Amino acid sequence: MKRRLLLLGSLIFIASNVVAFMHAWRFTHFTDEGGLHSPNPEQLTPSHKLWVLLTGVRNPKPHSLLAPSFAVQNITIASPNGPLAAWYARPDTAAPRGTVALFHGYTGSKAHLLHEASYFRHLGYAVLLVDQTGNGNSAGSRTTIGYREADDVAAAVRYLRAQKTAASPDSLILYGVSMGAVAIMRAEAELGVRADANILECPYGTMRQTVYNRFHSMKVPAFPLADMLVFWGGVQNGFWAYNLQGEEFARHIKTPTLLLWGTADPRVTRAETDAIFANLAGPKQRLDFDGSGHEPYWHKHSEAWQEALSHFLASQKAGD
Repeated sequence: MKRRLLLLGSLIFIASNVVAFMHAWRFTHFTDEGGLHSPNPEQLTPSHKLWVLLTGVRNPKPHSLLAPSFAVQNITIASPNGPLAAWYARPDTAAPRGTVALFHGYTGSKAHLLHEASYFRHLGYAVLLVDQTGNGNSAGSRTTIGYREADDVAAAVRYLRAQKTAASPDSLILYGVSMGAVAIMRAEAELGVRADANILECPYGTMRQTVYNRFHSMKVPAFPLADMLVFWGGVQNGFWAYNLQGEEFARHIKTPTLLLWGTADPRVTRAETDAIFANLAGPKQRLDFDGSGHEPYWHKHSEAWQEALSHFLASQKAGD
């Protein structure tokens, strides 16, 4: 009897790791198949949840399908992850106040931040919108949810610093959403990147917690599959995923930072956001958007979002 139980337990453990390995691979590797990405966890029907649990997410490579409404220059940035595709655009005003580099979230592309870029241009900033590795028109077919994307942030900053001219002030703002925000945080905490200000929308506290949050959104037990997924995702991509922690990165960030979060966000909890804000080592501001989820805050709070950005950037200018 004990031998049978031991055999059954071993088979369950092996099967669970096989499922977790497959999920981790599909979650971090894009495919060339057409169609849309699997719906968000909270949008899945019970039958679709079961299918996703058995087969993994559908993860076609994100592409920049929207065209900018303003003139852009197509550029290529050299990154350790391969060539990055990016758009650069001058501001609406004749004299630029600086440059904002924008970094999208998971399964996104530079086209997902066109609205944000347009507002920064209205404020007088040049913009650089970057397809992070594996996304859009950039090289590769994988994502590490913020770890190797930090190299892309560093590469974009090096590119902008090298392009600095009298007509292009060196004031540099980094703007990131979710994965893009964590990539900025790791770039500053561990790769020596320095900007004049950061605007971070809904960065997650830890990779482990964000995976747990996805399981909770699907209303299925997280343990132990969530931990197996984090482990195998890191192993497959050559890093220790448990060290991917926005909360810890924040301790090393002295750059003035505006932290934005939606109170109805199922992917990033209040506790995570509180920890990040408490740990930020430099000047900081925070604004919570009531009723917004893991989504662009200008969707529901356009005026409040615009005021938060303009006031924050004005306060940085006043402090120069």
